[in-house]
Formats: sequence, C-alpha cells, structure tokens
Amino acid sequence: MKKIQLILLFAFFVNLVTADEVNVYTSRHYDSDDALYEEFTEETGIKVNIISGKGSALLQRLKAEGKNSPADIFFTVDAGNLWKVQKEGLFQSIQSEKVLTEVPENLRGPNDEWTAIAKRARVIFYNPENISDELVENFNYEDLADQKWNKKIVIRSSNNMYNQSLVASLIKNIGEEATEKWAKKLVGNFARKPQGNDRSQIIAVANGEADLAIANSYYIGIMLSGSAGQEQLEAAKKVKMIFPNQDNRGAHINISGAGILKNAPNKDNANSFIEFLISKRVQKYMIDKSYEYSVLNDVAPSGEIAGFGTDFKEDQTSVRSFGELNPYAVKLMDRSGWK
Repeated sequence: MKKIQLILLFAFFVNLVTADEVNVYTSRHYDSDDALYEEFTEETGIKVNIISGKGSALLQRLKAEGKNSPADIFFTVDAGNLWKVQKEGLFQSIQSEKVLTEVPENLRGPNDEWTAIAKRARVIFYNPENISDELVENFNYEDLADQKWNKKIVIRSSNNMYNQSLVASLIKNIGEEATEKWAKKLVGNFARKPQGNDRSQIIAVANGEADLAIANSYYIGIMLSGSAGQEQLEAAKKVKMIFPNQDNRGAHINISGAGILKNAPNKDNANSFIEFLISKRVQKYMIDKSYEYSVLNDVAPSGEIAGFGTDFKEDQTSVRSFGELNPYAVKLMDRSGWK
C-alpha cells in the first residue's frame, strides 16, 4: 500500500511540473528567440522546452511520436511548411481570442489551425551602379520574364520552399498556364545555375555577377546589421530593394508561424505562449532582431529594413493557398526546367 501511495505521489508531482511548461518544436534559428523564451518564463512561470531542427525532420518526429508526442507547438518558417503539418492532421484550432482578433485572416491557416507570428516579403534586389532606378520603376514579378533580363537574374533552386510559395502565389493570382509561361521565360533569364542561399543572390548582384536577385527581405537586414561579417555588410550597402507589383496586387508576403499540436499536453500554456509572441512589445523585440515585419499594423520594422521603405502594398492573398497549391507549383517548376 505504501508503495502505491508513493507512486501516486510521484505522479502528482510530475503532473504538477508538466502543468507549468510548454514544449516547442521549432525550425527557426534565431539566437534572439532564446531570450524571448526566457522572458516568457519570467513573466508567466511557464518553462519553455525547445526541440530545434529542420522542419522536415521535426515533422517526421511528430508523426513517429503520434499521440504520445510531448510537443505543444510547432514553430517554423513559410506557410507551406505549416500546411504540411496541417495536412497530416497534427494541428488543432487555436482558441485564443487575441490571435483571432489581431492577426489578419489571410495570415492564418484553415480552421485557424496555425497563425503568422511575423511576416517577410520576397522581393527583388538590384545594384544602382549597374542599372538605373528608372529601369526598374513600377516593377512586377511578371517582368522577370522580360527578354531584357536575359542572363541577368539570380535566384536559388526550385527545391527551396520560399520559391515554391512565390510560384504558388502566382498560380493563385494569374493562373497556372500564365505562371508556367512566366517560369519558362524566367529560367531562360538565369545568369547562372541556381545555387546558394538568398544572401548569395544579393551578393551576386552587389558584385556585378547579375542585375537582379530574388530574395527574402529580412536577409538584407541581417547583412546590414553586420552580424554576418564585413563582406556581407559591404555587399548589402551596394544594393537597393524593390517591392514588386505596387500598382496592382502588392508584394508577395510569407510568414513565420506557429500552431498548437493536436495532442498538446499543455494546451492552455501553448495558447498563452502564442499570445505572448504577438503582443506589441514582443513583436517589436522580435522584428528588431530577425528583421521580419510585424503581424501588427502599429509596430514599425527595424531600422535596417525601414530604410528601404515602410509604406508598401502587400499582396493580400491568403498564405494558406501557398500550401494548397504547393504540389502544382513544384510540378510546374519541374516542367519549366527550374533546377
């Protein structure tokens, strides 16, 4: 009897401890996020346990763990990655009234199973020493297919989710047939075989290896901050950033986002954690460190990013469509010869 009582007492204390924690699986790799987790613990008393890794590896881990998974939150980049988790039936609807009220609907997943935490634009960079501002005035994504950019464009490979989501947004906005014609012409305009990350594309334009680069907006912030080294800082100083399609639908917007997992053992703590991330004070801290854009309208971007303009038109296409159309985008890119 005494042994049973000890077991029950132990189980009670285990439950007591786990009630004051939240387990986050994340593919975000910002050191600044660690400080946020510590602040959340200080503010709420809820311990944040982090499991980090690549999104695909974390997804496989979640599937393997099944109902026994300790994960409460999946935190990642790109709506397409969040869609993959939702497609596996691994999310539950977010119940937080704060999230549903303050995060725009086009930045949330179907059934509110995930939400944006920050935004990023996929934009175009050029070196004004090599091409004039007038040449890229009123520039659209569709203009990347123009013959005048033959052998002058750099972009990373087609297996990159950021590019897949950009293509999915084009399918959504101009249709699959028009997007495929665009993609084939874009491939013909590549200055080199797709290679490297987004910063590699910006550096190529800064060094005169190409005239235009497609990359996410926050990378220029990282480079300008000096945290990536002097070479990248100098390259970033040479380029300008274009927000495409300002005369029509606006610049392509993607997200960093999070969802609460279906079998989350600490659901209430998970909701509190997401509410913490979208609070005004935390949003300002986060975007000043990650160089993304806030999901709140009254939070200004970091100084490094603000220098390129803060009042630009955003494409209001629902980010959920990037996941829905991802299979079509991938096949289209294959057919176009985009390696």
